[in-house]
Amino acid sequence: MTFIEFLRANNGGFILALLGAALATGLAGIGSARGIGIVGQAAAGVVTEDPEKFGKALILELLPGTQGLYGFVITLIILIKINIFGGNVTVDLTQGFLIFMASLPIAIAGWRSAISQGKTAAAGIQILAKKPEHSTKGIILAVMVETYALLGFVASILMITFIK
Repeated sequence: MTFIEFLRANNGGFILALLGAALATGLAGIGSARGIGIVGQAAAGVVTEDPEKFGKALILELLPGTQGLYGFVITLIILIKINIFGGNVTVDLTQGFLIFMASLPIAIAGWRSAISQGKTAAAGIQILAKKPEHSTKGIILAVMVETYALLGFVASILMITFIK
């Protein structure tokens, strides 16, 4: 039995749609966890030396977490689209494949941009450590990376929305 035959015989549209939902949350979440970890490691040393810098460090720490949230929102949109909460799931193979493909922009952009944003935010922690009055510059640099996660998020929303 080929993979396509398996999908045809086993509600493959539903399987592909759920796979897309899982990737949207999973990959974006992995990226966010990694990015937050990178910033947390950098922030721990700074906050140990000067606990007053915790609030500003926390802002930088939270930034890579947004990609995981974007992925989760796309997962919710997919689950609503396939009517999983209503119990009457009817997703043909073409729809499932299209939903799967539509999940990839946030899955991939969220995964990679969260890690890159974590590295950039960790550099912002160094600004906070040495020149706290310039910490906003570190935040702005890290937010710039967010642009690409947002593009992936919007692309996924648009694609999913227009699937019939």
